[in-house]
Amino acid sequence: MNTFKTFILMLVLTGIVVFIGNAIGGQSGMIYAFFIAAAMNFLSYWFSDKIVLAMYGAKPITEQEAPQLYQLVENLARRAGVPMPKLYLIPVDTPNAFATGRNPDHAAVAVTQGLMRLLGTDEVEGVIAHELSHVRNRDILIGTIAATMAGAIMIIARMAMWGAVLGGYGGRDSENRGGGLAMLLVLLFGWLAALAIQMAISRSREYLADETGARITGRPAGLANALMKLDQSSKMIPMQAQPETAHMFIVNPLSGRDTLGLIGRLFSTHPPIAERVARLRAMEGRSLSL
Repeated sequence: MNTFKTFILMLVLTGIVVFIGNAIGGQSGMIYAFFIAAAMNFLSYWFSDKIVLAMYGAKPITEQEAPQLYQLVENLARRAGVPMPKLYLIPVDTPNAFATGRNPDHAAVAVTQGLMRLLGTDEVEGVIAHELSHVRNRDILIGTIAATMAGAIMIIARMAMWGAVLGGYGGRDSENRGGGLAMLLVLLFGWLAALAIQMAISRSREYLADETGARITGRPAGLANALMKLDQSSKMIPMQAQPETAHMFIVNPLSGRDTLGLIGRLFSTHPPIAERVARLRAMEGRSLSL
């Protein structure tokens, strides 16, 4: 099912790029945009994980550097029934984590320095189990592709906006290109559409990853406590994250920014932390298994 959703997502994002290309350059712009979108699809499928990891300066963690973390992840991966993922450390103080990759055999889990400093063992275990749940549920490909392609759309949109501001795309011609205002509205629609797609693919799956993670560890309290700590710390120490990748993190890395405003709240990629914690608390005391 996720494979089908990924295919549909790539088609929709390709359509947005082609739509923007038509608004900028008419028929010729649409053709160029189609080839750009095709290249984006290829790169996002094969290299999106590397792109996102590089974006945050993530460095590989060796077993010699973090033997306890490696043992913890190996045990959880065994319980989850997935291969041992590659581990990465993001050198920032904001506590957070995400999983990426195109399938369970090519998965990676990245954690920040802040997370390792803030959380206790049970809480780190809960966070890792949550991320392995995304790997097990095959959420990582669609989430990573959404991040890289939406990011590319934003870059194209910004370039087009500057072109309009500088007077490069004004008026109408034989190919029926719209004026600057119409084009800016079209680009705004593309930006909102990309954010809406991220929201649609993320919210329900965070609940599922929380539940699956709690079943992997058998201790919902560890993840519940971790979520509360991560949420509070993210608000105090905002992360310099790209909005296009926010849906990949276990908690919204943009929650501490005052600049989000109505649009940021409307297209929030995560369910409320209080609701996630309440669902985990309701699982406590029950017999849990995968």
